[in-house]
Amino acid sequence: MSFPIIFGAMAGVVALYLCTATLYNVLVHPLRDIPGPILFRASVLPKSYYMITGVLQFKVKSLHDKYGAIVRIAPNEISVVGAGAWNDIYGRRPSGGGELSKYYNFYVLEESSPRDIINAEPAQHRMLRRLLAHGFSERSMHAQGSIISGYIDILISSLRSKCDDGDAVVDLNKWLNWTTFDIIGNLSFGSDASNLRSAEWTPWVKASAKHNKSMAIVACLKGLGFGKLIKLAIRCGLLPTQGYLDYIKSHVKERAQLGVERPDFIEGLIQKQNGLSLDEIARNAEALIGAGSESTATFLSGVIYALLTHPEWLDKLTTEIRSTFKSEAEIDFTSVKHLDYMLACLNETFRYYPPVTNGMPRIAPKGGTLICGTFVPENTVVAIWQWAICHDTTLWTDPYEFRPERFLGDKNFKNDKLEALQPFSIGTRNCIGRNLSYAETKLILARLIYNFDMKIHHSSKNWMQLQKAYFVWDPPALNITLCRRSVA
Repeated sequence: MSFPIIFGAMAGVVALYLCTATLYNVLVHPLRDIPGPILFRASVLPKSYYMITGVLQFKVKSLHDKYGAIVRIAPNEISVVGAGAWNDIYGRRPSGGGELSKYYNFYVLEESSPRDIINAEPAQHRMLRRLLAHGFSERSMHAQGSIISGYIDILISSLRSKCDDGDAVVDLNKWLNWTTFDIIGNLSFGSDASNLRSAEWTPWVKASAKHNKSMAIVACLKGLGFGKLIKLAIRCGLLPTQGYLDYIKSHVKERAQLGVERPDFIEGLIQKQNGLSLDEIARNAEALIGAGSESTATFLSGVIYALLTHPEWLDKLTTEIRSTFKSEAEIDFTSVKHLDYMLACLNETFRYYPPVTNGMPRIAPKGGTLICGTFVPENTVVAIWQWAICHDTTLWTDPYEFRPERFLGDKNFKNDKLEALQPFSIGTRNCIGRNLSYAETKLILARLIYNFDMKIHHSSKNWMQLQKAYFVWDPPALNITLCRRSVA
């Protein structure tokens, strides 16, 4: 039999398979009655395309605008918006069946890889959370305060020096990234990454940025069934994942060799009696760093951009901060808890510019489940996409406007479903670093506004509109005009 005939036969088989799979997905699949565009219902390719181009969060929102609260975004995946969806998907079900299981195909890079607090099975997750809990306790937070404040001191001092000769234009997103990476590095490893001191991107930060983007590619390839190709690419060094993990391992080793107790995140993990391997500790450190560095810096940049483009709220927050604190020394973890305008601005930014844009997928249990009153068949992948739920017109008044007063009881927003905002998720697998994130963000923001007058630079007027996201935003430079505060 000639090669052209064999090739033609193989092509015919592939074409038949694709046609059959497409017809099944559209006409026979258990999700056939869930609305969505036919291309998304037929194949995972459209979702993968929008993900790899960084605009999937916007596409999912547009699908909800057209099809409603529950929409099919892939043959076996749905997205849901609705205040009650949080508990239906991420909380404990009324039937007593526990939470929906995580969709581990999304969270786990390789089946043989050690698990971390994000992708561990329930029993292991409980163990890891218990070991990490001490590092995120109220007591540890206060002990960590001096470490965090020390890096903020360097940030403020460095920015002050930029203003020695008057107004200065600085990329604040860059400085905030350096700050949060230095903080998370110290709280994880007990070492100084020295981004702030050197005022340049260190190898660790560069590796992290490459790692985040590569994960979007990995997610697409896994969704397309190329799991084995991913393993091969990692082993051949074609993805930066292994190099990034090796970098973290070296710092974990150094931290373990310190042999002293300190108020950091992985103190509980490195205790010998807990029996965790170096790979397991490194994986958890990687998860904590990813959650506590770049996303925190990007969120802070989002807060500042929103304030600078809404000067009436910048004025209110500036007045609150500068009238509350008579000296910068008064600004600490405890005192920033009492800033009402600041909390409203932070919560509104979590809604207006959610730092994690994508859905965190779970999977429907055997026998299916009800989500927002709709039956979802077993083995369906289901998630709430933050950008979509935070800008849904049925949940929020003026969802594309920055309106912190909605969190201050303003009657114009009385119909807003505030419980729809859950930036740290809910349930037993919610973000362990929620309290630290709020405290760190408040501390940095308060000290910036206490010390400086800021204006958006013309080159960054459309900063938010220019962004794409690969699980987290990939922001451009946030150029602001900075000067030392004017004292009346």
